Amino acid sequence: MSRFAEVIVLARDAEEVMEPLTRPDPDREWYQCFTRVDDSVFEGTRTGSSECYTWVIQFIRLNWRGLLAHLESLPWPDPYSVQVLVHDEDDDCFGLWMLKDGKLTEVALPHTSRIEYPGNSVTGTLLRTDRS
Repeated sequence: MSRFAEVIVLARDAEEVMEPLTRPDPDREWYQCFTRVDDSVFEGTRTGSSECYTWVIQFIRLNWRGLLAHLESLPWPDPYSVQVLVHDEDDDCFGLWMLKDGKLTEVALPHTSRIEYPGNSVTGTLLRTDRS
């Protein structure tokens, strides 16, 4: 089943933790790999940097069900800095998940409501409630 979703992971000092997710791994449920977005992208230099706090991935199939559980199981050096942004193809905006008591928990965003669609979406659909 084709189903697009984009995921952005933000975390401090997590290069070592995220590095395995930038390489293929046949034991993972999903085959896509995260791409590092280092600070040179923000500077506009594209010369590369050893510091990275952003990783991005796009899924084209509904094969990433285990991703959030996998991310919450990682040994984050600064768990309070971890933010996961998820945009499923029918979402009006990105949803935000943060670690709370070791679990990735969705943070309620103003003017949004999530509708669950089991079987059709990993996270459901996030809708803006202030849209006319």
